[in-house]
Amino acid sequence: MTDNTTSPEPKNETRERSSRTQPASSLPVHSMTGFARISGRVTDGLGYTLSLKSVNHRFLDLHMRMPAGADALEMRLRRTLKQQILRGHVEVTLTLDRTSRSEAQYDHALVAAYVAAIRTAARENALTTEPDLNAIFRLPGVFSADVRSEVDETQLLEDAVAAQVEPVVAVLNEMRALEGRALVEELRAGLDRLREHVDAVSGLRQDVQNAYFERLSERLAALVGGSFERDRILQEAALLAERSDIEEEVARLRTHIDHFHSMLDAGGELGKKLDFLLQEMNREANTLLSKTSGVSGNGPGITELGLGMKSEIEKAREQVQNLE
Repeated sequence: MTDNTTSPEPKNETRERSSRTQPASSLPVHSMTGFARISGRVTDGLGYTLSLKSVNHRFLDLHMRMPAGADALEMRLRRTLKQQILRGHVEVTLTLDRTSRSEAQYDHALVAAYVAAIRTAARENALTTEPDLNAIFRLPGVFSADVRSEVDETQLLEDAVAAQVEPVVAVLNEMRALEGRALVEELRAGLDRLREHVDAVSGLRQDVQNAYFERLSERLAALVGGSFERDRILQEAALLAERSDIEEEVARLRTHIDHFHSMLDAGGELGKKLDFLLQEMNREANTLLSKTSGVSGNGPGITELGLGMKSEIEKAREQVQNLE
């Protein structure tokens, strides 16, 4: 008899979602946040509850809270959990429920034999000594049945709990997958907003380049006075203006966004990979901002859009920290 517990599915938010959908053939994307619990009984007098709680962590970090004497079971649990969970700080708690305790049992026939032997020896030696039960109960074998029962109960508990590890991990991963799907939707929506910023910057690129070229030409003319090789100076100005062009950054950002979407489509273990890709996006946004800093015309508009890019990238980085 088992009792599985998970958190209810979160309510859908009333907002626009990305038009992209996760392909049916993709692997599930797991969040590292989840909880699962399963309960059962070993005997009429012994029950247990096994619970798993996971949060984000750079690696797989298992924290075991087990009852005394469960060392062998703990090793079995660790081996199984390492095969089922890739990343996260996972707290594993096993609690026991003893609803009743049987009275101490002893070997009646053996105790009777000890008592009879002591009385026979007393008569044969003309002694009035009566058997001492305290001494008899300390003799070997009197409580051997209890020892066997305790060993059997421990083994039954170990086998029962070990058999429930995969089901409880399945419940945990179901919840983690549910959280993962919600995170993927949020990430897709953020990528759509990021792409809108990139497209808007691309539309302003030529105007900014022209403004940069004109400003550079004026400064060069002021520095050399009225006598200079205009064509040569203009060629140099055009070269500098080209170096200030943000076309490459825009192209790389679009490529990174497409790659990000394709990784979400494939699913699986994505947390570290997506975080690295977002770092690359952030570098491109920083370069874009440095190239357009102080440029007249639409420069301030590009700066505002660039800051918007960085904001969306930072939000996405916070979200992927919780992906397996």
